[in-house]
Amino acid sequence: MPAEIPALQLYQAEWCPFSHRVRMRLTELGVDVLLRQVAADRSERTAMAEATGAIGIPTLLTPDGAVSGADEIIAWLDERYEERADVERHRAKRRHDWPLWQELHGPGGPLA
Repeated sequence: MPAEIPALQLYQAEWCPFSHRVRMRLTELGVDVLLRQVAADRSERTAMAEATGAIGIPTLLTPDGAVSGADEIIAWLDERYEERADVERHRAKRRHDWPLWQELHGPGGPLA
């Protein structure tokens, strides 16, 4: 039996700081999502455009339709999901590991 595709699909890229914000919030809420990687060039995002009607990232495909933009996606999620019980541990881990993240990505990393 094939695995069920989660109801939410996030069109995003690892280099995108706005996508990163959404992924962090998804973790804080404990929401499963299928990540869809997109082309760096907007003109090459035809599959995304066909599925969502958008070419900007991040875009979240939901049962209600597509939601684009980090602030809009986070607001949509916050209206529907509660933070997981261990959210503060996740936030503490992020703060603790942030220097390592910067070391791995360097000054020219995704948030530079």
